[in-house]
Amino acid sequence: MPFEQPIATGRITVNASPAAVYRIVSDPPVMITFAEEAYRARWLGRPARAAVGARFRGYNRKGRRRWFTNCTVIAARENERFAYDVDAPFGLPISRWQYDIASAEDGQSCTVTETNWLRVPVWFIPFAIALTGTVDRPAHNARNIATTLGRLKAHLEAAPAS
Repeated sequence: MPFEQPIATGRITVNASPAAVYRIVSDPPVMITFAEEAYRARWLGRPARAAVGARFRGYNRKGRRRWFTNCTVIAARENERFAYDVDAPFGLPISRWQYDIASAEDGQSCTVTETNWLRVPVWFIPFAIALTGTVDRPAHNARNIATTLGRLKAHLEAAPAS
């Protein structure tokens, strides 16, 4: 991985159980409804659920630009962590996304941390900028993480307790 440190991260406390949070963050077709840049996801093949090695396709947009990526689940620890690697359609590594869930001492809430690393080779960055229209990817992803986590929190706290 060319970039060992995350380029963006965000954290939020949610008044929901780790299980309720995990059910959403580990289901890309559902989680996508809270995202800013990504607008659709679908499982590819079996298993069509959160399991290490499972694959899904993510569809993204920014303005008139549209692109898709292929994702592979690399961590699926129920109620604790969900992570996946993102690759371009031709197999080039792009990024890694990870959701960590930590139960609060009160037993009624938890902290959700969303983290993003770049995996793309440095030589590909100018092409990625041209494709996505995003020059400052770290700042862009940090804003999107804050938006996503805020929407996730609002949804979970409006839902009946699980």
